[in-house]
Amino acid sequence: MAITEFAKKYHEKMFPGYVSEFLRTDPEFTERFDNFAFDEVINSCSLDDRTRMTAILAALLGCQGIDEFKVMLPAALNLGVTPVEAKEIVYQAAAYLGIGRVFPFLKGTNEVFAARGITLPLEGQETTTMENRLEKGIQAQVDIFGEHMREFYKSGPDESRHINRWLADNCFGDWYTRTGLDYRQREMITFCFLAAQGGCEPQLISHAAANMKMGNDKDFLIQIISQCLPFIGYPRSLNALSCVNKTAESSR
Repeated sequence: MAITEFAKKYHEKMFPGYVSEFLRTDPEFTERFDNFAFDEVINSCSLDDRTRMTAILAALLGCQGIDEFKVMLPAALNLGVTPVEAKEIVYQAAAYLGIGRVFPFLKGTNEVFAARGITLPLEGQETTTMENRLEKGIQAQVDIFGEHMREFYKSGPDESRHINRWLADNCFGDWYTRTGLDYRQREMITFCFLAAQGGCEPQLISHAAANMKMGNDKDFLIQIISQCLPFIGYPRSLNALSCVNKTAESSR
């Protein structure tokens, strides 16, 4: 079995002039994986390269695929993802994965940027201050999820109410309000974070609904899952698909 011409050409688009050592050490695996991930999967949908690579980077953060992330980040930059967009994916991941899991990716991103001559820090993307981050975060929640989120930050028992406030001022006020990615893109990468890390099905259903509200419909989310599948595997992909189907069914 040989690597298909389409897979070869797509690999060359991602990694111009690069020949994988795995072709020598693991030829059978490489042939099957490349034909699947870089031909069959890509040709299963109509996503553009930039969207596909944005989703893959977010999924690799979610599944903690740091080595593959450092390989795919240059490919993403070659296929149209901007340095600002790549950094925004990593920054937003901190709210969903925690700095314990994001730290290696922040460091790895900086290493890739340095190797490509990208000057750091990048242009700032903040739009909020410590004084208005709560107000702006609440508005972001309302814009994405609906008016019922207006007072959500005040809800819950006394001992845990601060967490709902943090969700508004930190998760949304600090990160979702940044430029570089719009709400639709931010909900898509959040969906990928949650799908790839697994065990977050209640949140995944909630964010599948938010994606649909933002215009990322059921068919789009299935395409996103499909493109991430070679990188996160079948179990988490099938769980994500189940969540999308449940969300779409409940919205009828």
